[in-house]
Amino acid sequence: MFRFAVATERASRDPAADLRDTLPARQPKNHPTITDPAQVGELMRAIEGFTGTFSVQCALKLAPLWFCRPGEIRMAEWVHFDLETENPSYTVPPVNRKLKKAAKENPQTPPHVVPLSRQALEILRELHPLTGHGRYLFPGARDPKRHMSDGAVNAALARLGYKGIITGHGFRHMARTLLGEMGWSAEALERQLSHKEPGVAGVYNKAQHLPERRKIMQAWADYLDGLREGGQVVAFKTQRS
Repeated sequence: MFRFAVATERASRDPAADLRDTLPARQPKNHPTITDPAQVGELMRAIEGFTGTFSVQCALKLAPLWFCRPGEIRMAEWVHFDLETENPSYTVPPVNRKLKKAAKENPQTPPHVVPLSRQALEILRELHPLTGHGRYLFPGARDPKRHMSDGAVNAALARLGYKGIITGHGFRHMARTLLGEMGWSAEALERQLSHKEPGVAGVYNKAQHLPERRKIMQAWADYLDGLREGGQVVAFKTQRS
């Protein structure tokens, strides 16, 4: 604010700069998550038994399958989905991605593609008769013309007893950790998380790794099914073509 005042000739100096060395540095905080397979299975069973509204239950079921950012789930619109092709997908438009404003508004910014597993397709087809006539997959409880609130998934997890244990964002950490341990390509996983490679590689490497990402998403959904059913699930290894 003071820098803006100086730039617009409303102030002669920035007194806040004098405090720079006395203020504590901001400590980054990680979103709580679960990475123990047995506990992940318990969570999947808890989600299966959720007794809230059907649309929130669907959002809860899709969150670990997609491991998108929470906003990319709650702001999802039916027009963003291709459910009937050989490679069904959810195409997240730049405006819904975690990008700077200029990138969101740039017509050259690509969307983020989320390949849909068989399990995700089944959930979407069950949800469609309920909300498919409207704009959003998950309309707001008070105003169906708006999407669900940003706290809906976290509130549902808290209702299941997982407050402080995992958040909607924590599904991303869960998937990245376990899939990485299973041997999947780090580059493909980072692309699926909609992360950009740092430095020069991020500028020049435009590979999307979609064929491998389709395999990842289906294998991950199958793995979660096995954990939910309580079986002894062996960590699978990648099958590279």
